[in-house]
Formats: sequence, C-alpha cells, structure tokens
Amino acid sequence: MNIFPDTAQYLNPYPFFKEMRKSHPVVFDDDQGIWAVYRYDDVKRVVTEYTTFSSDFSEGQTVDQNKEMKRPRTLLTTDPPIHKKMRDLVSKAFSPKAINDMEPRITSIATDLLLQVGNKDEIELIKDFAAPLPTIVIAEMLGIPTEDRGVFKGWADQLLTTEGNLDDTAKQPNRQKVLEEMNAYFREIIEQRHKQLGDDLISSLIQAEMDGDRLSETELLSFCELLLLAGHITTVNLIGNTIWSLLENATALEQLRGNKELLPKAIEEALRYRSPIHLVARRAAQDVELAGKTIKRGERILAWLGSANRDERKFDHPDEFDIRRSPNPHVAFGHGIHFCLGAPLARLEARIGISLLLEHFPSMRLSHSRPLESSGSFVIYGLKELFFLKEKAIHM
Repeated sequence: MNIFPDTAQYLNPYPFFKEMRKSHPVVFDDDQGIWAVYRYDDVKRVVTEYTTFSSDFSEGQTVDQNKEMKRPRTLLTTDPPIHKKMRDLVSKAFSPKAINDMEPRITSIATDLLLQVGNKDEIELIKDFAAPLPTIVIAEMLGIPTEDRGVFKGWADQLLTTEGNLDDTAKQPNRQKVLEEMNAYFREIIEQRHKQLGDDLISSLIQAEMDGDRLSETELLSFCELLLLAGHITTVNLIGNTIWSLLENATALEQLRGNKELLPKAIEEALRYRSPIHLVARRAAQDVELAGKTIKRGERILAWLGSANRDERKFDHPDEFDIRRSPNPHVAFGHGIHFCLGAPLARLEARIGISLLLEHFPSMRLSHSRPLESSGSFVIYGLKELFFLKEKAIHM
C-alpha cells in the first residue's frame, strides 16, 4: 500500500488524501515499515497524546537504524520532562510581548523588499518577497552581522530545497555540507557571545536558565538550525500559499480587499486549505489501537496534517477556500505540547507581508507565463515559484 502521493500529485495531493481517508484512514506500508494516518480525529490524537505517540525516535534503535541518534535533542525530538525544560528555556524569546515588539521592524523589512521590486511588471513572490522576509527576520533575531546575511540566506535557500525531499537521497550529502558550514559559523558566533553578550536571541539563550539547566553548545547549534528551517520554511509557504489561494479565488480576494479585518481569518484558512507542513512523524511508545488497527510499540507513524485539514468529517465543504470560515480548528501548527513555538511569529510575518502586498499591488493577478510547480516535497507544501502581475501599483 502506497502511503505517499506520487510525484505528479505533489501540487495537488488532496484527491489522494480524500481517497485514503475513505478507504485506508490508518494503514501500514509494508515496504516502508511505517504507519500512515489521514483522518482529522486520528491525526489530532497522534500529535497530541505524547505519552502514547512519542517524538523521541532513539529508543530501541541503533545508530545505523536511526541517524537521528547522531543529532542533538531538539524540541521536535523530545518528550516531557526534557521537552518542557527545553521549551521553557527558549519560550521567553517568543513571548507575546517579544513577538509584538517585532512588528515595526518586520514592517520595515517587508516594505524595503517591496521597494526593490517596485519597477517590475511581473514579480516572483517566493524569491522576491516570501523567502527573504523570514530569512532577514531570523538573521536579525540571531544577531547575524549584516555583511554575513547573504551567506545566511544561501544556507536557508539550499536547505529549503532539500528539507522534506525524503525520497531524494542524492541531495542529502549537499544538505549535510550546508549544515556543517552553518554549524561552524554559529560556533564562532556562540564563542563571541560568550565573551561579549549582545541584544540578540543567541545571547538570550546562552543566559537562559531553568531549574539550574542551560543549553549546551550542541543544543544551541541545534536550535539555530531548527529556527532557520522551521521559521523559514513555514513562513515562506504560509505567505506563498495564502497569496496563491487568494489569486485563484477571485471572490475571496475581493472580500479581503473590501474588508482588511478578514486577513487573520484568511491566513487561518490558508493554513487549513494549503498547510505549509503536510506531515509529522511519531513513534508508538506502547501498543495502541487506532481506528481498529493495532500499532505495536516502537513502530513509526506519519500523521498527515494536510489530509486532516481537508477532512469532510470535520470541515464543511473542505475543498473550498472560505476566508470567513468559523470555527476553523485546523492542525497546521500541530496541537498540544508540540504546538509550533514559532506560530505567532509566522502569523505576524504573514499578516504584515500579505497586508503590504495587497496595499502596494491592489490589482495583482496570477501570471500564467509559467506553469505552477511544486517545491518538490511531500512533507513541505508550497510552490517553487509564484509569478504575479502587479498592473497598477501605488507609488511608495
């Protein structure tokens, strides 16, 4: 039983998900040795019940069986109590006040990016705007010197093209090379901050302490990588997928243009309709029954968020993009203790970015000069490029 959409379905995997929800909602792939879960209630249970469905894949695995053992523990690969301590250590940097205080700077960055493309008739949203915005924000959060941000963006771009392409092992050596270069760079930054603390996230993490524990250098490096990947990828595709959905749905776009107060709901609907992250993985911490199937302890499970968010059992007219949808209990950012720590920042960047795009390009429309192409991953959902015609733009 194939539990993954074919490459040709990456751009539109939703008919595949619908069929799996109907005929194989919980299924075991003998070839991969892994379970897949597609319905909303089951997916939500898998991502929520951490005592049953663990994020720690190290138990019972050898180094050869699980390369993750070579990697440091992160928020994504730990359970309580370790997860709580790590989350408490880094959560101060993502408090509501800390995020809200970033709004003026994010607005300034987004405005500058739009100024740089102001003379173009056709704009490529991902390269020109959606990708550099979170990259610059994250670089500033980490205290990356301005002159180094080109290299930093290069790492982000390369990781974006390899992360989630789990079926393309040829790209993994290049990914490892990028990570090694990035870690070597961050080691120097961490060493500098130990000598002289600054007003940045790395300095805050060095100082952060909870119950006498501090992050080790290895954990600091891992967090920098996680922030670059999770923060970058999620926001790039949240902005890209929201604009894509709006440009394909003229009624929704006109509703939003007529009432900017609908923007937060439009972003939530884009998170449901085209979730930036399509799946998360877990390991059964004990034997468990799910939808009549027995999953044995130690077996791996893929929870398809992208399918859960289109489940007709949970959402009325799930294949319609409805920016007035309420309630909208999607699981695009996960649920429970592993709910995405950076979700408020991603939402803020998307709200500011999309608001400015609509303001500066009020007549934007989808360009058909090139066919839409998937980013090439069944894990990370988005477009490789998205061209739009700005037509008449407001002078800035």
